[in-house]
Amino acid sequence: MRKLIIDKTAIKQNLTILKEKADHSAIYGVLSTDGSGVGIVELARMLRDEGVSRFAVREVRDAAELRSAGFVDEEILVLTSTTRREEIEKLIDLNVVCTVSSVDTGLALNAVAENRSTVVEAHIQVDTGMGFGGFLVGEPEKILLAYRSLPNVALAGIYTQILAAPHKKTVEEQIAQFRQVIDNVHAAGFETGIVHAASSYTLLNCDFTRLDAVRVGSAILGRCRGSEGSDLRLVGYGEVEISECRWLPKGHTVGAGRPVVLKKPTRVAVIPVGYQHGFGVERPREAGIRAFFARWRRGRKNHVRIGGQRAVILGQIGAEDIIVDVTNLKCTAGDLATFHIDPMFARGFVREYR
Repeated sequence: MRKLIIDKTAIKQNLTILKEKADHSAIYGVLSTDGSGVGIVELARMLRDEGVSRFAVREVRDAAELRSAGFVDEEILVLTSTTRREEIEKLIDLNVVCTVSSVDTGLALNAVAENRSTVVEAHIQVDTGMGFGGFLVGEPEKILLAYRSLPNVALAGIYTQILAAPHKKTVEEQIAQFRQVIDNVHAAGFETGIVHAASSYTLLNCDFTRLDAVRVGSAILGRCRGSEGSDLRLVGYGEVEISECRWLPKGHTVGAGRPVVLKKPTRVAVIPVGYQHGFGVERPREAGIRAFFARWRRGRKNHVRIGGQRAVILGQIGAEDIIVDVTNLKCTAGDLATFHIDPMFARGFVREYR
């Protein structure tokens, strides 16, 4: 059995660091993609135990799962907008905070709320350069139209998504644009409510993005770009039993894709995990030649641990198995091998929380 081990102590430690970075800003725990592979309900419970009572999701079904699991009073912000009536009906039934990203989405939300004789809470989304959605900063009249023309929508917040760029100037430019939008709203006599822009990367690297609230997801698991040196701990590792140990002669080939020719008799262990299970798969990181060589160096050092000892992978990672060199290790079939794996990409594992 392949197990995905989730270290609850590591999550708690990471949250302590993120709370300190957030200072007085509220924290939205981002639970997209099944809690980044950790499990949306389980992660939400861990966050709630640590005092986080605001959550952000991208799918209606995620909001529904949280409500069904007993998260009745917690704020749930849905980070995507819709004009589909059936989806809006569900959002209203779930009593979540919706997103208004355009005049059309605002009018659709308002129409359903008016028809139901209710008021729905929402945040305005502003596009400061990412392009994934939101009112353009160069169209302030449309943003103000939302404040003037949606009587059945209580606009309780406004947010933007900041590019996770290594260049601080780019982030500063986006924040400046966002602040101009906020100033325009205030100048027109409206309140913006809670204002948020920082996600995991910008919270860790650009303190000036810390406004009324911050949205953190990958940083909770210690898997955020630019988190090196932040003392965040990686959350999630794999555990599986060795399926076979045996000696192979000099000249034998091992591995998938481009087999390695053994230069001497070698004792190997077969570990039943491969790229189809998400082993060796990483989140996209920096581009460029330096990043390419960094990934290449990491690939050359791929390994597992057996009894606390390091065992180097021979050849390329296979679809369902890897072969490791255990010539100098004491191990046998049935012993446990542990290895790094990103919960986001783990497939075919049983989660276990420790």
